[in-house]
Amino acid sequence: MSLPLSDIRILDLTRLLPGPFCSQILADFGAEVIKVEDTGMGDYIRLAQPFHEGDEAREKGTASALFLALNRNKQSIRLDLKSDAGREAFLRLVETADVVLEGFRPGVMDRLGVGYETLIKINPGLIFCSITGYGQDGPNRDRAGHDLNYLAATGLLDMTGPAGGPPVQSATQIGDLGGGAMPAAIGIMAALFEKRRSGKGQMVDISMTDGVLSWLVLSSGRYFADGTSPERGGVELGGSLACYVNYEAADGYVSCGALEPKFWKVFCEGVDRPDLIEHQFDRPGSEGHGKVAGVFRSRTRDEWKRFNDEYNCCIEPILTLGEALESELFEQRGMVAEFDQPGIGPVRHIGNPIKLSETPSREPGPAPAFGGDTTRVLLEAGFSEEEVQALLESGAAAGPGGDTGDMDFRV
Repeated sequence: MSLPLSDIRILDLTRLLPGPFCSQILADFGAEVIKVEDTGMGDYIRLAQPFHEGDEAREKGTASALFLALNRNKQSIRLDLKSDAGREAFLRLVETADVVLEGFRPGVMDRLGVGYETLIKINPGLIFCSITGYGQDGPNRDRAGHDLNYLAATGLLDMTGPAGGPPVQSATQIGDLGGGAMPAAIGIMAALFEKRRSGKGQMVDISMTDGVLSWLVLSSGRYFADGTSPERGGVELGGSLACYVNYEAADGYVSCGALEPKFWKVFCEGVDRPDLIEHQFDRPGSEGHGKVAGVFRSRTRDEWKRFNDEYNCCIEPILTLGEALESELFEQRGMVAEFDQPGIGPVRHIGNPIKLSETPSREPGPAPAFGGDTTRVLLEAGFSEEEVQALLESGAAAGPGGDTGDMDFRV
């Protein structure tokens, strides 16, 4: 079966989370993703949470649970873009590439001599996607930042948490994934669609902060209408309604999402408390909310699950990550899959959430060994054996293993 992106070649210079998550989505649908790693440490996440301790695992640069989770179905080559020979080798690879994906700060690619204006002259049909914190222009262009900072800059962090309490951090990277990786994947595919129509490439400028702000479409609509910023604990779907908030159960917590009156009515009647119907939109901390909380504390999470199985009124136990990953829901949806990683064995991972009926994502394959594809990719790109050997001997390119640096990035 031909996959939707099977004729697309991506040179991926990104590291850590946003870029690799983006390119993994594209790889799942058939794109040839070539990780272009440096000749030193490579992708820093290779050294996080190793499956196996010791110098051998560090040298191979493959024994990381986090790396494997983000880099299935990819290849890895090692080039030193700071050297003339390594840069020239990369430029030759660009000639046959469809996409270059990078996540450096603005200006870094230009300083390396491989910026957008240089590459588009070599390959006019190239899609050049940059994922940065604040975008290629604007007052924060050169500002350092991380996911938490992007949430802070958009107002999302200020809105998150209970009334009267401090802002609450998310347990996952909203800016990196929702603000960066997903818009980048969409932008790349839109640009590829346009390329097939016009033959022209273009730059895709992804700001993770822009991406997070776009998630606030409903709250911003209200601000534009009346000029008021939502207060923490005052966002309707952010913890300010008795019918749409989390509750403590007898042995943990459950979520109540009975937002529509029909669901709330079914809930109240199901627990034989029709007197609570009028308290649907009471604020947390109110007398009405306290009565509802008392009802939820009277049953265990499993009892609430059975209750919702019967009444179907948007009440679900709050699971731990382990409980979720082992649940029947995600097993049947194919969201927990497995691939065989050389040197490690079976590795479980999160599957692709995008389900296509005719061209589903490919079967998961192993993540690449550090520089394991350098020689093959260069030879297939037209380099002679002598040229490849010269690159390896000069240090402008490197094969599997080698020096991964002295820094320990394990978390």
